[in-house]
Amino acid sequence: MPKFAANLTMQFTEYPFLERFAAAAQAGFRAVEFLFPYDYAPEVIKAELDKHDLQLVLFNTAPGNVELGEWGLAAVPGREADARRDIDRALEYALALDCPQVHIMAGVVAEGAEREPYCTTLIENLRYAADSFAQHGKRILLEALNPKAKPGYLYASQYQTLDLAARVERDNVFTQLDFFHAQLVDGNLTHLIREYAGRYQHIQIASAPDRHEPDEGEINYPWIFAQLDACGYDGWIGCEYNPRAGTVEGLGWVKPWLQQQ
Repeated sequence: MPKFAANLTMQFTEYPFLERFAAAAQAGFRAVEFLFPYDYAPEVIKAELDKHDLQLVLFNTAPGNVELGEWGLAAVPGREADARRDIDRALEYALALDCPQVHIMAGVVAEGAEREPYCTTLIENLRYAADSFAQHGKRILLEALNPKAKPGYLYASQYQTLDLAARVERDNVFTQLDFFHAQLVDGNLTHLIREYAGRYQHIQIASAPDRHEPDEGEINYPWIFAQLDACGYDGWIGCEYNPRAGTVEGLGWVKPWLQQQ
């Protein structure tokens, strides 16, 4: 049976960030994810998690300078020291917040630059991250982002992240399968689920192409959830979508599952 985590970056934005934990718990969620925790001391976030009996299941390394177009640094040649600083900081938060995994943000390839030096840099930084995280029994993840959502990001296809994860050659490196991005770039979602079961360790969902609640658009999510069950996926499914007209008002699709969690 699928189990769902609220995404506190995109859901419950009717409230300030620290109030979203209570709102998610009130709606029936038992787990949460979000992009970045770094605006708050870890003990502040941990207090909200504990107060509302919530599990944190995913967050990202820092994005860098977003105003300058950065979206992660782990693949950017010449920024290795900054990338490893961000990796170390993410591990500190993962330990303090009892989070099992972190998405390592690769970064954007500079216009006109060759892609392979970015891949080489990323692999070395991922080995550093994997070795550090493995000492604490934690995983690192890679996520493909479709070009419309993040132009120039190092990888857009699930097959690119699968290839890079394999090249890292570490047992605690996996991919993060976001069906919204996968549908827009790769399609054939059933093949991805079945063929690569065990190589993805986190799922995220949204409708395609509009990224709203997963009860409209191109993707048949009841079918997707059945396939994940059949393949033995027992991880969390993050609700990383933009509610059409209020978070709570749009939760009708998930209420039957939340009542069983």
